[in-house]
Amino acid sequence: MLRVVVDGRELSVPPGLSILQAAAGQGIEIPTLCADARLAPSGACRLCVVDVEGEARPVAACTTPIRDGMVIETHSPTLEAHRRSLLRMLARPYPRDVVSRAPDEPFHRLLLAYGLADEPTGSAEPGKVDDPHPTIRVDLGRCISCWRCVRICDEVQGQFTWRVAGRGPTTRLMPDSVTTLAESSCVACGACVDTCPTGALEDRSVLAVGAPTRWTRTTCPYCGVGCELLVGTHDGRIAAVTPALDAPVNRGHLCVKGRAGHGFVAAPDRVTTPLVRERGSWTSVSWDSVINFVAGRLQDILERHGPGAVGVLGSARATNEDNYVLQKLARTVLGTNNVDCCARVCHAPSAVGLKHLFGTGAATSSFEDIEAARTILVWGTNTTENHPVVGARIKQAALRGTHLVVVDPRRIELAQYADVFLQPRPGTNVLLLNAMAYTVLDEGLLDEVFVATRVDGREEFQAFIQPFAPEAVSAACGVNAESIREAARLYATAKPAISFHGLGLTEHHQGTEGVMALANLALLTGNLGRPGAGVNPLRGQNNVQGAAHMGCEPAHLPGYAPLSDARTRVSAVWGSEIPEQPGLDAMEMLDAAEAGELKALWVVGWDLLLTQPNAQATRQALANLDVLVVQDLFLNETAREFGSVFLPAASAFEKDGTFMNSERRIQRVRKTLEAPGDAKPDWEIVARVAQALGRDDLFAYPDAEAIWEEIRRVWAPGAGITYERLEAPGGLQWPCPDTQHPGTRILHEQSFPGIGPVATLERVDPQPAVEVPSVEFPFVLVTGRGLYQFNAGTMTRRAATGEFHPGDRLAISERDAQRLDFAEAQPIRVRSRYGQALLPVEITDRVPAGIVFATFSDPRVSINQVTGTHRDPYTHTPEYKVTAVNLEAT
Repeated sequence: MLRVVVDGRELSVPPGLSILQAAAGQGIEIPTLCADARLAPSGACRLCVVDVEGEARPVAACTTPIRDGMVIETHSPTLEAHRRSLLRMLARPYPRDVVSRAPDEPFHRLLLAYGLADEPTGSAEPGKVDDPHPTIRVDLGRCISCWRCVRICDEVQGQFTWRVAGRGPTTRLMPDSVTTLAESSCVACGACVDTCPTGALEDRSVLAVGAPTRWTRTTCPYCGVGCELLVGTHDGRIAAVTPALDAPVNRGHLCVKGRAGHGFVAAPDRVTTPLVRERGSWTSVSWDSVINFVAGRLQDILERHGPGAVGVLGSARATNEDNYVLQKLARTVLGTNNVDCCARVCHAPSAVGLKHLFGTGAATSSFEDIEAARTILVWGTNTTENHPVVGARIKQAALRGTHLVVVDPRRIELAQYADVFLQPRPGTNVLLLNAMAYTVLDEGLLDEVFVATRVDGREEFQAFIQPFAPEAVSAACGVNAESIREAARLYATAKPAISFHGLGLTEHHQGTEGVMALANLALLTGNLGRPGAGVNPLRGQNNVQGAAHMGCEPAHLPGYAPLSDARTRVSAVWGSEIPEQPGLDAMEMLDAAEAGELKALWVVGWDLLLTQPNAQATRQALANLDVLVVQDLFLNETAREFGSVFLPAASAFEKDGTFMNSERRIQRVRKTLEAPGDAKPDWEIVARVAQALGRDDLFAYPDAEAIWEEIRRVWAPGAGITYERLEAPGGLQWPCPDTQHPGTRILHEQSFPGIGPVATLERVDPQPAVEVPSVEFPFVLVTGRGLYQFNAGTMTRRAATGEFHPGDRLAISERDAQRLDFAEAQPIRVRSRYGQALLPVEITDRVPAGIVFATFSDPRVSINQVTGTHRDPYTHTPEYKVTAVNLEAT
């Protein structure tokens, strides 16, 4: 520690801080306008200058490092006079009435503190107001030229939207469009709004609802990054969402969905009372009535057809506690292991593939390792759109000099920052990964020490890999052989290297084996079990990792423990028998429904009809059910067309619990609002049905924390994670076996769970794509997500984010558009062997010739009418990424 004197006080402060940071840590406030903890210090405003004994003139506290023995004066009369003079200069042209209307803005607080509230003499300038942006209002008449917005856009988001133009008195701020912010490269992350000290940049939600009067810390309900939020409410409505500055995941940053995607909670079509369909029409009923109705129908089917005729599906948007109670009901009350969640259709291949090789089906490292890596490999994930905060961190790492390898059929944003960009044909992931593994062995790039001590099967693998030289597979992959070798060299030699993968790797008929092939690379190069290395699936929805991990899996109990291994132990905790026979997964349940064998299905927070592939087959399966219980916030497409009962659920802003993010981090979800009408937390609805079916003894939970305490009893690697410990920023990463354990950032440092110190390389034979272009279907359709709509759009279509993406479009290359004589926005018909959809064209250079891309968030388009029936044989995950299609003008 360093010994310093500040304003006559002797203090001990840690090294490596600036004077400003050291003073703040001791509760000493030094005024500043250009500083932000997320930004590199600039010393531009000169408001934070302090006197340091021995210095000839005052120094900027934000840029001056603290040194041992310093004697510092922060508020001398001379310094205060200097600050008052600077503030007066900034205030004079400022609009005169703004300070009184918004006294809490940082600049306004300083004017009030220094007695300068009456100094502003300017007038509002309508010509400086930029209004068209859906989420941000710009009034440059309130700009004081601190340039924090410019710097945070550059240094945190990496968007470079805001620019400083002109010199001297003509200096001004403008977006890169030189017109409006709405027409610029802005991605609406809101970082510029967060940092603006005057309100020149404001959230429209605050203007519409009012300034927040209460703030609650919680976790974002969107993607698997798990950003921590501060939710500000006013009169029972969400007025603003800002990032938690001390959160290790997002480190004071958010994306457009986390910041502006909250409008769905107050959407006018939110269903807030239980509904039962009678003679084709929905009728509102009481909770007692609907609980008895659901219990009665389920009991009848159990008696007539047995437990195998009933299935339940958990939700990646619900909490760990919600999903745990649901799977417990399936097993102890309904007597079936027919329980699953939507991990089945996205990252089940990650869980199975990683568990097969490493013993644990989860991310091996943490987002913190992005900054520790020398090379980052991004495979099949459009990270800046689907996991934007992680995408921004990767982008910033690349800008600082970290090597970046990007593999994707589309030219995603990260490709422009990549040292190597590989653009393979869809369906050739395993072939390409094998070619990289061949290169590592062929060029002697493997980590000999790691392989000798931690890896088995080298000789067999070396013999197996010989046919996969880059030069031999280049034509099939559609990737230049030397580029394949260059990517492998970087990953193997510029270490530590970390990989992130998404649905572009998993949603294939060889999705699980693709993950295994990626894991092979990590083993060969020793990029595992150390800071800055590892293999990490980027989970799509906020709690998709947690839903499966809590037991919403037909062959696994909570903790992703195999049913055969954990059944006796968990039964003892529950005091109830668990069926021995593994259940049906989600895809098998739909198959069984179509065959007339599954009679009842209870679906929580998952719009099957809109998101499952081959919508016509899904439609036939759902139509065959005797009863379909839908539990959600809105009448989604599944409920609208086939629901028997609708149970209105509370949103993540309206209940307590926990989420588990992509890096195994458990974080608290805290109630921010009262649920509207009769909506209830998912776990409470499920518990009431269980009680109506006679198992009150197993489901008498007073609150979410009581459920979590039971989870700790059945899940040993999470036993040390308590709600009390989760009050700390960032929560805890499992394994965390006891309450003294700090949590685990990096897995497999010494050994592999259930395997031992040595992992075995997997010999993965590439299989040809099932769907191949033909004369009748000459294009390959790839589907995925985008920045502004989330998954099926259930929440984002009802929020401000929907204004950025009013509907799904078909991205097509300029070359193909010219050849087919398609015009921008022209409606065209996409036809496959399974169905057809109509949607407008988007002509772009982001997709190569022969490939088309669409999101699936618009029920008016329902692109999954087109996608096919092929599945991964290990997990039954559908192959969303390769469907042969034809395009026709309408």
